[in-house]
Amino acid sequence: MKFRVEDMSCGHCTAAIEKAVAEAGGKAVTDLTDRSVTVEGLDPNRAAEVIREAGYTPQPA
Repeated sequence: MKFRVEDMSCGHCTAAIEKAVAEAGGKAVTDLTDRSVTVEGLDPNRAAEVIREAGYTPQPA
């Protein structure tokens, strides 16, 4: 599932999202240039919830 995360603006943001998704049992690939996150291994609703819990605002891409 791919998300747009407009409030992801730096390397710290990408690391925080990748860590949160990994801790939930999935894998996140972040692209800071287009502010997107692709999550594998988690249900789309759970992936969005994990990203929100990390402090960001995911929107389906």
